[in-house]
Amino acid sequence: MRATAAVLVATAVALAGCTSGTPAGPVVSSAPAAAGTSPTAASPPPPDTSSLPSPTPSPVSTTTTVATGLSVPWGLALLGDGRALVTERDTARVLLVRPGARPRVLGRVPGVVPGGEGGLLGIALSPHFASDHQLFVYATAAGDNRVLRMSLRANVLHPEGVILSGIPKAGNHNGGRLAFGPDGYLYVTTGDAGFRPNAQDRGSLGGKILRVTADGAPAPGNPFPGSAVWSLGHRNVQGIAWDPHGRMYASEFGQDTWDELNLIRPGANYGWPLVEGIAHHSGFVDPLVQWPTDDASPSGLAIGADGAAYLAALRGECLWRVPLDGGTSAGQPRRLLYRGYGRLRTVVSAPDGRLWLVTSNTFRGSPRPGDDRIVILPTDWYREALP
Repeated sequence: MRATAAVLVATAVALAGCTSGTPAGPVVSSAPAAAGTSPTAASPPPPDTSSLPSPTPSPVSTTTTVATGLSVPWGLALLGDGRALVTERDTARVLLVRPGARPRVLGRVPGVVPGGEGGLLGIALSPHFASDHQLFVYATAAGDNRVLRMSLRANVLHPEGVILSGIPKAGNHNGGRLAFGPDGYLYVTTGDAGFRPNAQDRGSLGGKILRVTADGAPAPGNPFPGSAVWSLGHRNVQGIAWDPHGRMYASEFGQDTWDELNLIRPGANYGWPLVEGIAHHSGFVDPLVQWPTDDASPSGLAIGADGAAYLAALRGECLWRVPLDGGTSAGQPRRLLYRGYGRLRTVVSAPDGRLWLVTSNTFRGSPRPGDDRIVILPTDWYREALP
């Protein structure tokens, strides 16, 4: 393992010499490289910041505040009737929230051991929630990260057991997002847990996007037989979403240089830790868009009713809107809601077109009165924010 780590580090150092210099705003890939290809360009195109708005506060005038005073909220799942379930990372509580009412505690997830960036993280409802009442949560336990299945009956949360365990844990890079895809299978994002070789090791669940059944078994059709791995080479994915055509996207934290928005393909390798950002390196898939880490640190991801990707930015304290051009390319990103709500952890697109936002100012932020909070943006809110 030490030898593997040494090779990875050495290769990463060698490849670093092929990247461009100081980042300056988001960079849109002119031709994202598919796995196994090697475009002729040797470095990312120069950053284009001409269409970026100036970094001034940009709140939206019409919003609905759903909940305030939350303690490190993390995941959010919509129930479809104007209510939502929300996880709190450090308390391990699952809350029921809706406009005009105080949050209601439905229960605590057993066995959660919070620490650093770990704790109770993502949440996803079963595709058949109306009939089976099942939901799934991603939690940090004493020795690993794991996915648990639970049921919600009469507004009481009942644990049903662990369906997936052995995901590496650490003080950071725990991944944690859960979502059911259009195919009905559960997708799980994991981080490298601070040990970079995990991301390239197909035998490790760290640094991956996983695809499993509701029982935690590798889903049929996965690219590597008998494995839950859907894609690899990730540092810390915390956002996944699908467009109306079923194409999957993921937001990913970079190290010191580039954060990423990626188009996810089964079996593809996204390069970490050998490359970061657009590298034009054979065998690795380039991101559609990359950002300097100070501008983004993207967590949640949603595809809006307008077909654009929305990334909730923590260090960037904004919501990035990225037009998606036919799925294989992206338009110029625009920074929205800059400093309007501080650090943004989660964004979810509702069937009615509204966006639900979860802030994250009680962790590594500057809490303001009422933080942390959940806010709903109206269907056409972005028209007000765009020039």
